[in-house]
Amino acid sequence: MKIQILSNAKTCGTAAANRAAGIIGEAIANQGSCRLVLATGASQFDLLAELLTRPLPWHLITAFHLDEYLGLSPDHPGSFCHYLQQRVTSLVTFRDFHWIDGLTKNPQAECERLSQLVQAQPIDLALIGIGENGHLAFNDPPADFETTCPFHVVQLDEACRRQQLGEGWFCNLEAVPTQAISMSIQQILAAHRLVCTVPDLRKARAVAAALEGPETPWLPASILRRHRAVDLFLDRDSASLLRSAARRDGAAL
Repeated sequence: MKIQILSNAKTCGTAAANRAAGIIGEAIANQGSCRLVLATGASQFDLLAELLTRPLPWHLITAFHLDEYLGLSPDHPGSFCHYLQQRVTSLVTFRDFHWIDGLTKNPQAECERLSQLVQAQPIDLALIGIGENGHLAFNDPPADFETTCPFHVVQLDEACRRQQLGEGWFCNLEAVPTQAISMSIQQILAAHRLVCTVPDLRKARAVAAALEGPETPWLPASILRRHRAVDLFLDRDSASLLRSAARRDGAAL
């Protein structure tokens, strides 16, 4: 894992976009296409805004998104489909974009459909974040580190739901769904490269625990240390609780 610490969320997003664009360009140069996973949430605002300014051949990219609430309309402001339509797919045209149907009557069948699609070929790059409770995608603690199902139905814990409320996606806690379809931990780790972007002081405890604490399902992001190729982009606030050695820009773990 390579850690870069930038001054603020904007510079963090710009650096992450530069790295992601380089990985995407390399995949297309080597194989003529790229398979990409996109995350959502406040941590991805600057990364996605910057990435979409890069002159990439979007028509050669097939994209997936990490997770979606169950029972939420895709035009709801809190829906991740809505988020990505506003910020990504309305601005560039992909070869294909595989949406998660949060209104499905059969969540297990939807997981199986998505699993077949994502396993058809390797994922070149996943853009991810870390939740306030240390979650990856919607794999809240204690996360299932062992399942080999690429997508699965998960229960959202209160800390995760309060994060969604705090970021302004919902009017009250009762409005935040309690279930979602999420890419699994093992499928995230199966991506060839991970660009993890985590700005903001409210993420500092999770970042420190993920990098310096034990690997445990109770802090799902701690498993990122297993991956062979992670670029982690922090700002000064999210890195503020790290020990001095880990806080050096460009540190490798």
